[in-house]
Amino acid sequence: MKIKSVLTLGAGVALLAMTAPNVSLAGTITVTSWGGSYSASQRKAYYEPFMAETEHTVLEDEWDGSIGLIRAMVETGNYKTHLIDGSVTAAQAGCDEGFLETIDWDRLGLSPDDLIDGAAHECGVGTITYSTLYAYRTDVYPDDPPGSWADFWNAEKYPGKRALKKDEAQATLEFALIADGVATDEIYDVLRSDGGIDRAFAKLDEIKDHLIYWETGAHAPQLLADKEVVMTSGWNGRFYNAVVDDGQPFALVWNGQALDFDYWFIPKDHPELDLTYEFLAFASRPDRQGDQTNYIAYGPVVKAASDHINPDILPHLPTAPENMANHFVIDVEFWGDNRESLKARMATWAAK
Repeated sequence: MKIKSVLTLGAGVALLAMTAPNVSLAGTITVTSWGGSYSASQRKAYYEPFMAETEHTVLEDEWDGSIGLIRAMVETGNYKTHLIDGSVTAAQAGCDEGFLETIDWDRLGLSPDDLIDGAAHECGVGTITYSTLYAYRTDVYPDDPPGSWADFWNAEKYPGKRALKKDEAQATLEFALIADGVATDEIYDVLRSDGGIDRAFAKLDEIKDHLIYWETGAHAPQLLADKEVVMTSGWNGRFYNAVVDDGQPFALVWNGQALDFDYWFIPKDHPELDLTYEFLAFASRPDRQGDQTNYIAYGPVVKAASDHINPDILPHLPTAPENMANHFVIDVEFWGDNRESLKARMATWAAK
């Protein structure tokens, strides 16, 4: 991992209001995340306030979700980051293989009960809930716009290139099955059944000639903004920021959204655990989590953060009742067992 930017320490030094029992002396912590508008929201809600309240410096890094990077750090003892923002499947793989720390909730000063259901993991502390869905250009389809995954697949009625995440089977296979008529509450029954995975890939075959691929969270809305595609899957917060900050003519389709969590996790046996837990406790404060909604439309996971959510953002969060009408939650067990093999199959499929 290569450090992208350094956030310098503000002049003021204050005591940090937190419950973590071990507060380290002034130090430098590297936090790894996804970049783009998401990292910008973390910078404003977490990194800059943390530095303003302590004598610590926060360095930022980006990654692509490849857990081999974490495994290599632990195996070599060459720790390039303290804390990583990643998926539940990465947290599960790291737990199963033993290269992530088991979360010490007492040390963190939190209980799993303080978080919403699904946000506490043996090796991860939830940071946001987000949605993978798709957005389209309203200037391309001003009348009778697409409103379902079946429409995303309908290149005859809605012509133009569309994009999906490169080499990523998670959520993509589910979207293919929804487009093929599978109800959201039956997706994983079908995927676990004989021929279910083949059915999803067969559905993907139908739009393969109309596809290009995005690689990072910022890439998806950029493809749409540059008119390289007319619609693309992606993360709701990235699309929201493109609309609000950049005035892009995008509309989000919540119908069939995939609801998921991101987690903070720590490489196993990191030599600076005190500093890591100090930052993690700060980033899990209700006021900090609520403040992040001022900068991106991802939902907080600490229950008490509901009192700190920007009410103007609330309707744009994945968990808003009107957005949950036909959602599904990513099945951690299924993807924990199948993510790597299906990711490899997706890469082979896309390369043909």
